Amino acid sequence: MGPGAERPEAASGAVGPLGGHAEPTGQDAPAPSLDPVFQHGVVVGFDGSLSSERALAYAVGMARRSQCGLVIVHVANRLPATVWAGCEPPVFVDLPDHRTEVLGLELACADFLTGVPWILVERGGDICHEIEEVGREYAADAIVVGTTHGLLGKIFGSVSGRLARRANRPVIVIP
Repeated sequence: MGPGAERPEAASGAVGPLGGHAEPTGQDAPAPSLDPVFQHGVVVGFDGSLSSERALAYAVGMARRSQCGLVIVHVANRLPATVWAGCEPPVFVDLPDHRTEVLGLELACADFLTGVPWILVERGGDICHEIEEVGREYAADAIVVGTTHGLLGKIFGSVSGRLARRANRPVIVIP
């Protein structure tokens, strides 16, 4: 797939642009099933919020200037089962998140993505961990995220702050 081509996909787990599952082979080593267009590209966290839209716009510009691929990551919701069942151990339940499909359709219609090869990867779990993991799998040159606003970010710490402290690659936080 050459520059300028679009490949909008809502991938489940670490599914590469060609449909193969991405299994990491070592520290910062990309999986062989990943399309080389997206190796050393830009990873951006995207959930449809205004903050993530700004981050996406910045990441598109970065990818365009660097002539590399854009890996858009949507982390689906996981809720603790203890809320419903009253269990002692923390058990997490994966809820169907159709938001990734909706985001994929919105992105496929977005004019500003024209000319930039991109894919949409869906993950479930901790947002910071999953974005960092996708960055590692694709050997990303940078991770771009928006700022976290609201009460939850103040209580538990912002995603952007936690990611900037723990990632092994540059993290760009867009206000």
